[in-house]
Amino acid sequence: MKDLKLYFSALVIILLFTLSGCEAIGNIFKAGMWTAVIGIVLVVLLIMWLLRVIRGRR
Repeated sequence: MKDLKLYFSALVIILLFTLSGCEAIGNIFKAGMWTAVIGIVLVVLLIMWLLRVIRGRR
């Protein structure tokens, strides 16, 4: 019975560490996604501004 409790406790501890690691990686990917979205929007706005400047000079 003691072996079963030991194995169960070890399993619970391993699951807790594993799940918290997945959550941390998920948060990193969410932050990366928002950084990419903001970057893409800024690049598109920069290209639009450049096209307006180039067309205005002609």
